Amino acid sequence: MPRVHPNLVPAAPASAVVDRAEEAPTTLTVWRKSLLFDCKGFTVYDAKGNLSYRVDSYATENGDEVVLMDAAGRPAFTVRRKRFSIQGEQWLVFAGEETRRPVYAIRRNGRGKTMANVTACAGVASPSYEVEGSYARRCCVVYDGERRAVAEVRPSPKEVVGTDVFRLVVQPGVGVPLAMAVVVALEQMFARPSLLRSWSTAY
Repeated sequence: MPRVHPNLVPAAPASAVVDRAEEAPTTLTVWRKSLLFDCKGFTVYDAKGNLSYRVDSYATENGDEVVLMDAAGRPAFTVRRKRFSIQGEQWLVFAGEETRRPVYAIRRNGRGKTMANVTACAGVASPSYEVEGSYARRCCVVYDGERRAVAEVRPSPKEVVGTDVFRLVVQPGVGVPLAMAVVVALEQMFARPSLLRSWSTAY
């Protein structure tokens, strides 16, 4: 089992993370467990074992809205399920805790190899992505519009931990918080049972 008492060093702002990532990929260890009592969620460490991101969802919450926070508890993104979508299951990504104008929409896609489409919302000058592979096996790749692999979910090299611990590798130039928000949406859409979501919630 990986280290669960990391050095509580505050994570840098999202922009700083992207700047540092220009030199080499960023590798995170993602643990499907909250460090808070009576919470579900994620605890995410950097390559040095420092806490980078976290998701804490109380057991009484249905998981239709999840906040991704940095190590200091500052909201990076809010991921919210879109109700009554005619395009199928869809999750909206908002910057911070602002939930009026989404910056990305992540839509489940069951055609061919594509699991999900990540599309920039109107007014957001950002690229769109496709996700292929299997989240259940913790083996999926995020491609940009030129079919370059920009992020990957990989199984943990330690097989004994199963699928509750895995790696997220993010290539230079891609926002690490956004990649982690995509992971949160994939958890909601493809994990059975979902770590965060109550499946008794009506669509």
